[in-house]
Amino acid sequence: MTARRIILASASPRRKELLAKAGFPVFEIVPSSADELAPGGVNVCRLALENAGRKAHAVAELHPDAFVIGADTLIEFEHEAIGKPRDREDAVCTLCRLSGKSHFVTTGVCICCRAVNLLIRFAETSTVEFLPFERAVAEEYTALVPVLDKAGSYAIQDHGEMIIKKISGDYDNVVGLPATRLKEALEAALKVC
Repeated sequence: MTARRIILASASPRRKELLAKAGFPVFEIVPSSADELAPGGVNVCRLALENAGRKAHAVAELHPDAFVIGADTLIEFEHEAIGKPRDREDAVCTLCRLSGKSHFVTTGVCICCRAVNLLIRFAETSTVEFLPFERAVAEEYTALVPVLDKAGSYAIQDHGEMIIKKISGDYDNVVGLPATRLKEALEAALKVC
C-alpha cells in the first residue's frame, strides 16, 4: 500500500479535531479558496455535496498526488437550506426560528485524488431538536459562542445544553464531519490506492 498524503481542505478547527479523532493524526491543512454556492430553496444534500466537491477539487488541483477531503455542512429547516449567518442579529433570528422545532443537519463530503482518478462522495444527515426558548436565550447564546462561521448559527459542542433538546444520528456530523463514515471511506481508498 502506497502512503498518500491526506489534506483537509478546511480551516475549521472542529473538522481538524474530528479527522484526528477518526484515526488520521497526520494530515495537512490547506484551506480551499473555492466559491461556495449559497443556500436557498434547493436540495440540501445536493448543495452540500456540490460545495464539498468544489472545496476538494480546488485544493486537489494544487496537490494532485494527495487525498484531499472537502466538507460542507448545511441546515435544512422547513425545506430551506440555512447556511452561516450574515451577522449576529441574523444568527439570533435563525435560532429563534429553530426554537422548539426539529431540523436536519447534512454534511457533504468529497474525497478526491487526481493522481489515481479517485472520487468518493457521500452525505450524512442527522436530526437536531431544539428546546423551546425566548429571544433572550438566543441573544445570550450568540454572546457566548462565536456563531458567524456556523451553519444554522450554533455549535452543538459549545453550550449546546442551552438550546438543544435531542440529537438523532451522528453527533460528529452535527459538529461538521461524520468521522466514522469518513474513516471507513478513507481506509478503503488507501488500501486500493
